[in-house]
Amino acid sequence: MTLKNTLCPVLFIGHGTPMNAIEDNRFSREWGTLAKSIPKPKAVLCISAHWETQDTFVTAMPAPRTIHDFGGFPDELYQVSYRAPGSKWLAQETKNCISSVSVGFDLEWGLDHGCWSVLKNMYPKADVPIVELSMDFTQPAQFHYNLGKELLPLREMGVLIIGSGNMVHNLRKVSVRGEDFNEPSGYDWAIEANDLFKKLIVENDHEKLIDYPLLGEPAQMAIPTPDHYLPMLYALSLQKPGETVSFFNDEAVAGSLTMTSFTIGI
Repeated sequence: MTLKNTLCPVLFIGHGTPMNAIEDNRFSREWGTLAKSIPKPKAVLCISAHWETQDTFVTAMPAPRTIHDFGGFPDELYQVSYRAPGSKWLAQETKNCISSVSVGFDLEWGLDHGCWSVLKNMYPKADVPIVELSMDFTQPAQFHYNLGKELLPLREMGVLIIGSGNMVHNLRKVSVRGEDFNEPSGYDWAIEANDLFKKLIVENDHEKLIDYPLLGEPAQMAIPTPDHYLPMLYALSLQKPGETVSFFNDEAVAGSLTMTSFTIGI
């Protein structure tokens, strides 16, 4: 079923290690189950932790390339080519929605692993058009939250908006590598920060989440850089009054990361 004249849900997905793209594990299976539980969207707009730019851009090429933006993984992962089409229509509609800043069309980027590692599991046939929206690294969290709000009309057009990052993401403190990366494991500060973020989400206290540096040392440890946290703010900015948030894949792994994800409007 394709969404028509209904409000499309919004997702925040903790994407974790790139190996989730090719491993059959509890996280990747949940992404596939989630896709089957919602109507097939007209297109996907993804805000990935792995596309930061100066100024704001949307991908506008007809056939975005698969970007292998990582190192030190098995050859099998580098052979993956996720051939989902782009969408000039969605790129233009995204640009039309955003009035606060100028949005440029990008013809070179493609799909980074924050995007394709998740969508490969959600839509393995690569039959849903995908556009990425970049994050301007020169701007504060409030800017990103406000920009996200401007995307609301896309939900009415049958566009599934996905923020892809991790609530807690501190690679400098990772406790394990390789095959054990997805084993359940969380430092006390990581679990404390994750629980606090979830509490504020449930309470709809977006202002405190935007001002995350004021949330104390655990939050500061959880967010040494904002790139993996900001996609969550984009997702939250699109929550309409009365819409519920449901968590899934709510686990800490590798000590200093959490896979915690949520849906809005399902």
